[in-house]
Amino acid sequence: MTNTRKLLLDKSKPLVFPGVYDAITARVAQKAGFEAMFQTGYGTSAALLGMPDYGFIGSTETIENARRICKSVSVPVIVDADTGYGNPLSVWKLVNELESVGASGIFLEDQKWPKRCGHMSGKEVIPKEEYAEKLRAAIDARKSKDFIIVARTDARATEGLDAAIERGIFYKEIGADVIFVEAPKSIEEMKKIGKSIKAPLVANMIEGGATPVLPSKELHSMGFNLILYPLSVLYANTFATLKILRELKKTGTTLKLKESLVNFDEFNNIVDLSRFKKMESKYSTK
Repeated sequence: MTNTRKLLLDKSKPLVFPGVYDAITARVAQKAGFEAMFQTGYGTSAALLGMPDYGFIGSTETIENARRICKSVSVPVIVDADTGYGNPLSVWKLVNELESVGASGIFLEDQKWPKRCGHMSGKEVIPKEEYAEKLRAAIDARKSKDFIIVARTDARATEGLDAAIERGIFYKEIGADVIFVEAPKSIEEMKKIGKSIKAPLVANMIEGGATPVLPSKELHSMGFNLILYPLSVLYANTFATLKILRELKKTGTTLKLKESLVNFDEFNNIVDLSRFKKMESKYSTK
């Protein structure tokens, strides 16, 4: 295994990683010590458009956001590719472009387009044979085996848990590196997924979502090794932004919440200002 594959597919221990949605949240995640991160489609739609994860973003927004995020960090970035935005040829092109901008893998789901967040109601899935065509195209398109393909099924909501597990097993047989059964509704369902699918598995931890949020050690004991927190950063940043702006609107100052903010120097450290100061000095003719 190469380093990325070894990191992401190591079933001997859990890998906890966050969702990010722009370059600064990616830089903060790396600064906090995370070894990998996930470009969330939910967060991308919110950050770029101010709109819900409801099928509004397409391949252009996804690729361009990935370009900025991947360039800003030195750890693997796995990109939410939604349904691939079209047919198998669309998926083939998408994988080529994401790999070329530095992405280390994708999540590819079997929802019917326009898709929606996996924890929302009203989802539909395409036939598994139709999804298999997209999955094969994604596998063929990658130039490096280090590029990880996560096959996600949303069939739990529409066809039941057993059908979702069957899809997961089928997708693994086709060649997916990781299987992701989205939105199980109980600990018992999660345990059944872990016992039934012999593959690296994703546990998707969304605060307030359909799936119970559990400690990573407990999830790992059930069979999940990739523990994703896709929306924690988005929700935390939104909470903090609402708090500071309400205080500013109410009082006309932020002095009361000074301790809730990073300071000027701390933020400049995150965006690596000292590096660019050195470069400026190097190229100065004065």
